[in-house]
Amino acid sequence: MPQTVTRDVDRIVERYVAVWSEPDAAARERTVGELWAPDGVEFVEGTQFRGHAGLVDRVAEAYGLFVASGAYHLTDDNHVTVHDDVVVFTVRLTCAKGPQTGEVAWVARVFLVLDDDGRILQDYQLTVQPLPEA
Repeated sequence: MPQTVTRDVDRIVERYVAVWSEPDAAARERTVGELWAPDGVEFVEGTQFRGHAGLVDRVAEAYGLFVASGAYHLTDDNHVTVHDDVVVFTVRLTCAKGPQTGEVAWVARVFLVLDDDGRILQDYQLTVQPLPEA
């Protein structure tokens, strides 16, 4: 992996986490284009989201379902592991309002496979703690 990618991993993770909470649709789309390779793919719960258009829709849908209402905040655990072109970290949805404020509602381990330019080729979100049933 090129040295520039290694140095930029913290920034990639920071931007990855932030894009899921970005309220501006144009900014989300721009960030998806910067983070993921044009043929990038995300794998979540048996579903695949391919290419920038699919990923923009995926991020927008997740934002609308979980963050736009103010119900949750998405954060990472500040522990990033890197091996060659693979980046691993944990994300969580924390309740932002109501009696469960501050409680962790959902946790996933994220595995990113980066290309030579430091963009995401493959993104695997593996749920560790599912959301409670409503």
